[in-house]
Amino acid sequence: MLSYLHSFHAGNFADVLKHTILVHTLNYLTQKPKPVFYLDTHSGPGGFSLNSDEAQKNCEYQNGIGILWEQTDLPEVVADYVACVGEFHQLNQNSPDSLAFYPGSPWFAAHLLREHDRLSLCELHPREQKTLLENFKHDRRIKVFSKDGFQTAIGAMPPKERRGLVLIDPPYEVKTDYDRVVEVLIECHKRFATGTYAVWYPVVQRKQIQKMLDAIKNSGIRNVQVFELGLEADTEQRGMTSSGMIMINPPWTLMQEMQNALPYLADKLAGKKAVYRIQQLVDE
Repeated sequence: MLSYLHSFHAGNFADVLKHTILVHTLNYLTQKPKPVFYLDTHSGPGGFSLNSDEAQKNCEYQNGIGILWEQTDLPEVVADYVACVGEFHQLNQNSPDSLAFYPGSPWFAAHLLREHDRLSLCELHPREQKTLLENFKHDRRIKVFSKDGFQTAIGAMPPKERRGLVLIDPPYEVKTDYDRVVEVLIECHKRFATGTYAVWYPVVQRKQIQKMLDAIKNSGIRNVQVFELGLEADTEQRGMTSSGMIMINPPWTLMQEMQNALPYLADKLAGKKAVYRIQQLVDE
């Protein structure tokens, strides 16, 4: 099933959480001079126009990056993320005021990683893959794969660099994706136990999320943190109201940064209805 297009949701509150954590993790990994390997299982096109028909349909970015874009009191970890968005915007449009472009996860990674780092980007959707190839055709660090991202991730472990970040970010169009995520994490971790893994998930049915978290908790994988941000409490009648990130072997700085950032993001993006979660799911 290849119907999902992230352009409808680019820059929304879920992207804010995902990309804030992604930026901090990449900045942390690049503090050391040794090379880093980055793999994205479901890359998308790499960037979005917020003036496109798809982005304008529900204008989800207005309740995400659109709010943060105008703030002057951002916590440092959020400010780093917003600064990256601003740089992407400037590359595409010179006007500094009206935000018109938003980067995808591949661009954040390509922008923050260095010349001696390596990136593998997986995308099966024909239109998305064509745009992804066009966006990064001149970057020799990057290989784009028209293959199943889950299987590609397993096959790439362990990377020759022995340092890396795997972003697992499926659309969850089919319910089996939740089980597949756990299977892939376990298989990748067997091959590369010291790697950092980031898993994004939508909260549509809480029971499904709890089942996934329980499976990870019982897998034997250590050092697992969970972060969630929601516009309101769980409800299955209104689709996704929260999303989360599972982090395996996260930066040691991440927990403290999110303890500062998540209350701020919850207040700015949703006010009194907001919900968030900060949890050490499994100790080191």
